Amino acid sequence: MNFFTKTFLKATDRDEYHKRKLEERDQEFLDKAITSKITFPADTKPAYSFKHSGNAGDIIYSLPAAYALSENSSIELFLNLDQPMNFAVERGKHPLNGVMLNRNMLSMLQPLLLAQSKIETCDIYKDQSIDYDLDVIRKSPFQTHSGSIARWYFLHFGVNADLGKPWLTVTANNSFNDYIVIARSLGYHSPGIDYSFLNKYRKLIFVGVPDEFKEMKQVLPAITYQPVSNFLELAELIAGCKFFIGNQSFPFSLAEALKVKRILEVYYICPNVIVEGINGYDFCFQAQFERIVSKLQRQQ
Repeated sequence: MNFFTKTFLKATDRDEYHKRKLEERDQEFLDKAITSKITFPADTKPAYSFKHSGNAGDIIYSLPAAYALSENSSIELFLNLDQPMNFAVERGKHPLNGVMLNRNMLSMLQPLLLAQSKIETCDIYKDQSIDYDLDVIRKSPFQTHSGSIARWYFLHFGVNADLGKPWLTVTANNSFNDYIVIARSLGYHSPGIDYSFLNKYRKLIFVGVPDEFKEMKQVLPAITYQPVSNFLELAELIAGCKFFIGNQSFPFSLAEALKVKRILEVYYICPNVIVEGINGYDFCFQAQFERIVSKLQRQQ
C-alpha cells in the first residue's frame, strides 16, 4: 500500500487495512525467503561438502542437519573465516573482535569435529565446490532471535533429526566427576540472576575466556579457572562433570549436543537456544535456578 491508500483505509475501512497489512507482511517474508535457491545434489555421493561461517555454537547446532543431509555418507566441512558479525554485543568486547570465526577458533574446533565419525574433513573454506551452504540461515526471513537454532537448518533444508539424542561423541574426562562446571559469557544474562548462592557448593570450575572468568570470580571467589587447549578437551571435561551450568554461549552448545546434566540460563530477549531431551533444565528466574541446582547436586 502506498501512503495515500494506507491513510484512506485506516480512516474508512479498518478491517481491509489490517488485511492488507498482513498480506504485505506475508509477501515480505516470501520475498526474503531463499529456500527456492537451495539446490540438492542429484546423485548419492561418498561424501558431501558443507560450508559454514560460524559462530562456533551455530556450527555445533548445524551438525544434526548436516548428518541428516549426508545420510550414510561422510561430511567435508569447510569453515569460512573472518566474516563480520551481524549482531551487536550487549556487554563488553566480543572475544573474536567482531568476526564470527577466526583461525584460532578453527584450530580449537578441528580436534572436536574431526573426532566425530561422520566428519572426514574440517578445513578453511577457499572457494571449494560446496554441496550445502549452511550460511543460508543468515539470510533467512525468520526472526532468528527466537525459536531453535538447530531447527532453522531443518526448515531450510527439509530434514529432521531427534534433537533429544546426543549428536557429539567424546570420551568423558572422569577427573571432573565431582565438579560443577560453569560457563557464562558477558552477554545474554537473564535479569535478576545471582550466581552467588553457589558459594555454598564445593568444586566449582569455570570454562570460557579470561574476562568472563574475572567477572564470575567477583561473585564466586572460590571458583577455579580451567583452561583448555582445544574444544575436544573442553567437550571431554563437560562430558565428565557432575553437571554443567551455562548461558546461551558456545560451551552450552557442547553440553546440549552431549546431553549431559545441564542447566541453561535463558535470555528472555533472545530465547533461541532450546533444551531438548534427557538431563536438560532451563531457567529465567532465581528461585527456579536454585531449586534445579539443589536437585542435581543431591543426585549421585
